[in-house]
Amino acid sequence: MKQSYIRKQRTEKENRQRVMDREGMYRVKSLVKNYVKKKYIIKNNILNKDYNDYKNTIPKSCEKRNPGNKYLERKIRSAVRWNTIALIIRANTKNNLGGHISSYMSSCTLYEVGFNHFFRGKNNKFEGDLIYFQGHVAPGIYARSYLESRLTENQLNNFRKEIKGQGLSAYPHPYLMPKYWQFPTVSMGLGPLQAIYQARLMKYMDCRCIQNMKDRKVWAFVGDGECDEVETIGAINVASREKLDNLIFVINCNLQRLDGPVRGNGKIIDELEQIFKGANWNVIKVVWGGDWDMLFEHDKKGILQKCINDTVDGDYQRYQALGGKYTKEQLFGKYKDTASLVKNLSYKEISNLNRGGHDPQKIYAAYYEAVNNSYRKPTVILAHTIKGYGIYKFESSMETHNVKTMDYNALKRFRDKFEIPITNEKIKTNNIPFYKPDEDSPEIKYIHKCRKNLNGYLPKRNESLFVLNIKSLEKTIFEKIVNNIGNRKVSTTMVCVRIINSLMQNKNIGKRIVPILPDEARTFGMETMFSKVGIYSIEGQKYLPMDKEKLIYYKEDKQGQLIEEGINEVGSMSCWIAAATSYANHSYTLIPFYIYYSMFGFQRVGDLAWAAGDLQSRGFLLGGTSGRTTLNGEGLQHQDGQGQVLASIIPSCRSYDPTYSYELAVILQYGLKKMYVNKEKCYYYISLMNEKYLHQKKQNNCKEGIIRGMYLLHQTKKKKNKTNLYKNTSQKKYTKIKHNNRKLQVQLLGSGSILREVEYASDILKNEFNIESNVWSVTSFNELRREAVELDRKNILRCETQIPLKPWITKCLEKYNSPVIASTDYIKLYADQVRAWVPNDYYVLGTDGYGRSDTRKKLRYFFEVDRYFITIISLKSLHNQGIIDMSIIKKALTKYDINTKKINPLTL
Repeated sequence: MKQSYIRKQRTEKENRQRVMDREGMYRVKSLVKNYVKKKYIIKNNILNKDYNDYKNTIPKSCEKRNPGNKYLERKIRSAVRWNTIALIIRANTKNNLGGHISSYMSSCTLYEVGFNHFFRGKNNKFEGDLIYFQGHVAPGIYARSYLESRLTENQLNNFRKEIKGQGLSAYPHPYLMPKYWQFPTVSMGLGPLQAIYQARLMKYMDCRCIQNMKDRKVWAFVGDGECDEVETIGAINVASREKLDNLIFVINCNLQRLDGPVRGNGKIIDELEQIFKGANWNVIKVVWGGDWDMLFEHDKKGILQKCINDTVDGDYQRYQALGGKYTKEQLFGKYKDTASLVKNLSYKEISNLNRGGHDPQKIYAAYYEAVNNSYRKPTVILAHTIKGYGIYKFESSMETHNVKTMDYNALKRFRDKFEIPITNEKIKTNNIPFYKPDEDSPEIKYIHKCRKNLNGYLPKRNESLFVLNIKSLEKTIFEKIVNNIGNRKVSTTMVCVRIINSLMQNKNIGKRIVPILPDEARTFGMETMFSKVGIYSIEGQKYLPMDKEKLIYYKEDKQGQLIEEGINEVGSMSCWIAAATSYANHSYTLIPFYIYYSMFGFQRVGDLAWAAGDLQSRGFLLGGTSGRTTLNGEGLQHQDGQGQVLASIIPSCRSYDPTYSYELAVILQYGLKKMYVNKEKCYYYISLMNEKYLHQKKQNNCKEGIIRGMYLLHQTKKKKNKTNLYKNTSQKKYTKIKHNNRKLQVQLLGSGSILREVEYASDILKNEFNIESNVWSVTSFNELRREAVELDRKNILRCETQIPLKPWITKCLEKYNSPVIASTDYIKLYADQVRAWVPNDYYVLGTDGYGRSDTRKKLRYFFEVDRYFITIISLKSLHNQGIIDMSIIKKALTKYDINTKKINPLTL
C-alpha cells in the first residue's frame, strides 16, 4: 500500500513536470489552482494529447495589470490607425504608389503597448532596446511618429516619394532614412535571423567586458506567414543554445499570407508553439481577448475548449469575415453546451469577441512576462490577430493584403468604429485629412509622457563611429609582415591571418577586432587563435579537449574573441552584420573580419550582403580559396568563378582580388582608413587564395594603382634577334608595320590566382616569340568600372567645352597602341565589364562554366586561362591587327599541344 502511494505521488510529480516542460509555469499554476474544479481535464486525458489547448498561456488570474490609461491609449491607437490609412490612400489617389494597410491594422495593438510601456530609447546611461519592425507596418510607425511631432504632414504626403527629399521610404531602410530606421526587415526572414545574432553579439560584448548590456532587449516583430521562410526559424536553436534571454520574438498570427491562409487546414499558432518549444524557447500564447474570459469560466465541461481546439485557421478566417450571425450558428452551434454559452449574446457581441492580439491587457501581461524572463531562454509571443482589422468588408478576406484604398462607406465605418472626429464632408474629398489632436490635448501629452519615461522616441538610429588611430599600423604591422615573408612560399590567406593576429595584439584597436568564421579555421590557418584568444562560448569550456596537451589546442572561453559559427554561412554573415553596425546600435565601433570559402559568400548570402549595405555596415569580408581553378581537388560546389561579379552589384561594397602580399596589405590598410577614419559608408570584400607561391617585392609608387584597380607590374622587351617562328613572315609586312608605327607588343592584364599565369605568358612571348608585353596587375575590375561609369556620367553633365575626364584604366593603357588581353579566374563578364574604356582591341579570358575536380594545372587548361592560352590569344590579337602571320599561331598551337577541336567548357 505504501509503495503504491509512493508510485502514485511519483507519477503525479512526473505529470506536473511534463506539463511544466511542455506548457510552462502558468499552465501548472492553473491546473493546481483549479484541480478540484476541473476534474474533466484528467477525465478527458487532455494532458496526454499531442497538442496543447488553443488558449492563452497566462491565465487571467496571473496577468500583470496594465498600468496605463486605457481610454487615452485607445484614442491614440485609433488616431494612429486613421493616419496610417490616410497616408496610404493619399499615396495611391494620384500616383498609385502602393502601401500596406492590413498588416498594421492587425498588429497596431502589439506595437502601441510596446511604445507606451516597453520599448526603451537611449540615454546617457542606457543604450536602448533594439527593435526589428515588421517591414509591411512602416506606414503605421510613420503615423505614430507624426503624432509625436517627429514627422511632418509634408513628409507623410511624400510617402514613397523620395527623389526630391523629405520623402518616407516604402519600408524600413537605414540607408534611405539613416537617422530613423535601425534595421531593414522587409526581405522576409532576414529580420528575425539578424535579431538572433544581434542579441548574441550583445552577449558577446557583455562577456568580453566591452560594454555592459544590462537588461537591454532585442524585439523582433514577425508575421506568421514569414515563418515559412527558412531564415525565420532556421536559427532559433542558436537563440536557446546561447541562452539569449535578451531576445523577444512577437509573431503577429493574423493567420494570413499575401494570398490566403497560412495554415488553412491546421493551426499556425499550434505549429509555431511546437517548433519553438522544441527549440527550448519560452512560449507565451495570446490567443483570446478578455471578452472570452467569461465564456471559458462558464465552460465547466470543457466543450468550448474542445470546439476551439478542433477548429482550423481557414474556418476562423471565415467566421471573422462573415460576421456574428454566421459565427454563432457555425462555431458555437456545433454543440448544445457551446450554443447555450452564447445564447444571450447578440450577433454584434459575438462579432466583437476579440482576439488576444487586439487586447492591450493581454498583450501587456505577455510583454511583462517576456521582459522579466527568469528562464535564461529567448521568448516568443504568439499573438492571434485579424488581418485587416477594422476595415469594412476586408477583415480576414483573401484580398486584404492588397488593400491600398477605401471607399466612402468603408472610411465612414472605420471612422465611427474608432471614434475619429472627422466629418463626412472631409472623408468625401480626394485627400482625406490626417488627424492629430492639439499639442496640449490629453492624448498628445500622454504620448510624450510615456516616451519620456522610456528615454525618448523610437525608432531612432544613433551613429557614434569611433575614429581609429591607424597611422602607426603601416610600419608596425603591414610592412613588417610583408617584409618578413622573404623567399618563402605562402598564400595570401596566410598573410591575411597574420595581419589579423597582429591587429588583435595592437593595444589601440586589438579589442575591437572580431574574427568570425564558419567551420574552417584549420583550412585558413587560423587554429593558432584557438588557444591565443579563445573561441567565444556563453558557457565557457566544461570539458577537457583532446588536444589540451598541445601548444595550440581547442579552447572555448566565455571571454573568447574568435567567433566560430559552425557550418552556418547565413549565421556567420548575420553575426558579421551585427558587429559591422555596432557603431550605430551600441555606440561602440567593432572591426569584424569574416573569412569563408568564397563560393559560400555572395552566392549563398546575397540578400544579407545587400542588407549589409542598407545598414551601412563597416568591416571586411574575406573570400578564401577564391577562383574557379585555385582549389586543388575540389569540385563544382567549391570553385568560385562569380564571387567578384556578385560583389559588384552591392553599391557600397568595395571589392578587390589581390595576388601579392603587399597588394593585400595596402588594401587592408586603405580599407581601415576609409571606413574608420574617413567614415565612408562602405564595406570591403577581398579575395584570398590558398595557393602557395613566392611573392614579389613591392613596386615603387604602386599604392594609387592598387587602390584604383590596376598598376604596371613589370615590362618585358623583345630580344634583338628574331626567333625561328618569324621565318615565314614576309619582309614586306615588317615594312608595313614600321610604317604604321606598330610594335610587336601586347598589354597583359591579370588578377588574383591567374596573374602569375599572365606573368609566365609574358616570359613565353618574350623568349619564344620575341614579343614585348606589359604585365598589369588588376586588383579590381569592379573598382575600375565604378570609377569609369561615374566619370562618364560627369562628362555627360559637364559643359562640352571642357576636356573630358578619363578613367584610370584609359589613362593607363592609352599610350600603348597595342592589343589588351585580360585573364582572370572568374567568368569572362568580370573582366569584360571595362571593355568600353579600353582604348584598343580587347580580349578576355575567363572560367565560364561549372567547376570540376582536378589539379590546378589541368583546370586552367580546361577553362582556357593558363599561360599557353594567354600566349595564343596574344598572338591572335597581333594577327588580327595584321602584325604577324597565321602560321605562327598554328605552330604555337601544335607546340603547346592545344586541341583545336576542344569542347567549350561552358557547354559541358
